[in-house]
Formats: sequence, structure tokens, C-alpha cells
Amino acid sequence: MKIAILGCGWLGLELGKRLRKQNHEVKGSVTRMERMGELRTAGLIPYSIKLYEKGVQGDIRSFLSGVNVLIVDIPPGLRKNPEIDFVKKIRNLIPYIEKAYVQKVIFTSSTSVYQDMEDFPIYTEEDKTDNSNNTAIQLRNTELLFLNNENFDASVLRFGGLIGSKRHPIKHLSGRKNVKNPDAPVNLVHQEDCISAILILMEKQKDNSVWNVVYPEHPSKKDYYSKVASEKELPKPEFEHSKTSKGKKISSEKIIKELGFKFNNPIA
Repeated sequence: MKIAILGCGWLGLELGKRLRKQNHEVKGSVTRMERMGELRTAGLIPYSIKLYEKGVQGDIRSFLSGVNVLIVDIPPGLRKNPEIDFVKKIRNLIPYIEKAYVQKVIFTSSTSVYQDMEDFPIYTEEDKTDNSNNTAIQLRNTELLFLNNENFDASVLRFGGLIGSKRHPIKHLSGRKNVKNPDAPVNLVHQEDCISAILILMEKQKDNSVWNVVYPEHPSKKDYYSKVASEKELPKPEFEHSKTSKGKKISSEKIIKELGFKFNNPIA
């Protein structure tokens, strides 16, 4: 199979390596030329491609040519720059996907589309997304660009917070003071489980639906990060208790029950 990964960051590159081990032909994209060699070393065919609000930079036609499956794994960047129009960037990409006759598109979204609340609601894929938050609105509208397109089959994976090799939120939280929402449940997922979810969705035909992918245990932020800090011998974060915590629990029952998916990598 010929596969293209638009966005070979921390997750995309490891996915590409796994696909190469399965003898797929894999094209990968990065935004910085200096990372092209990293992709070649991993056995991927490297491209430099960048999405802008006014168009696409790079040889996107060649990148998509002959591709059976496209995985779109690019961060919106809205946290650093809330003024970005991520929807417009993706909208510029869609015509190229159509013209290349790509059969299947997988878009990696985020559970940040769901609203944090004081009663910690349990969200499934059927629940409404947050219409009060710019990031959530843009992510949902981007999801719909793929899901509502009749020219290809699409799957949207809403990942929780990503953890894995050399990546864990405790590195940023360790020793910090006044960390908000101590009682909020964590919604995390290991890199290996993310890759497994993408692989299983690659095989699903006529999908056009959303899948939550979050490890099905949700300890509180305070309990979880205090425990992980102790295990890693790092200073524990200090939490702010003066305000009521807001949060949510993300259910992954759909992918477990309908596709027989198993989470094989605990979050702690």
C-alpha cells in the first residue's frame, strides 16, 4: 500500500517507521528542510510541505500521487497563535486530495473539542462539541471538512494527551505552582496505542465517523501527576485548590466495542 503522512512529528514519524516495517511505501512531510534526512534514515520518502491560509507550499501533487491512504497529523498551533485560521489551511489541502483520488483520509484530532465542566461529564463521540472555545470550534470544523466530503472515505481520531518515549506532561508540570484543576480527570493515551488505532482505522472501509482514543482510566490530575513525579524522582507540582476544578472524562467504548481495540500501554 502507498501511504502519505502529512506531518511527521513525534507521532507521525514513529507511525511511518511502523508502516515501513510492514513493507508499505511511505511518503512523509516536514516543514523544516533540516529534518528531511531524518525521514530518509527512517526509510520514508521525504517532502517539505507547509500549509498556509493562502495556499500550500511544496510539491503537494507529487506527495499525494498514487497514494491509497493519507494521514493528516499536523497540529493546529492555536495555543501559540490563536489568530491562525486552521480551517482555511486544511480547506486549501482538500482539492489536492480530491484530484489525487486518495481513497482514505485519517485526520488526527483532539479531545479538546469537548468542553471542560465542573461536573466532569463523560463524553462519547455522539456528544456535542464545545462551541465556546476557538480551538474546539476550529478542530470540529476541520473534522467536518473531511467527514462531509463525498470524494473519499474519512476517519477522525480524537486523541487525548499524548505520552510515550521521551514525552510526558510531568516534565512541564514538575515543580510548578498553582496548577489549575487538581480534581479534574486525566485523559491520556500512549503513542503506541495511537499508532495501533491508526493502523486499525486504515483497514476500515466506508467509515466517515469519529473515534475517541483515550486510555480508559481517569485518575485526578493531582493524584496522577504527584504519583508520576514520585516515580520519576521529580519535584511534585503544587495545585491550586481555591477554585472548583473543571474537566471531563472521555469514553473510548466505541473503538473498544465496535473494532475490538485494546489499549496495551498503561498511562502509568
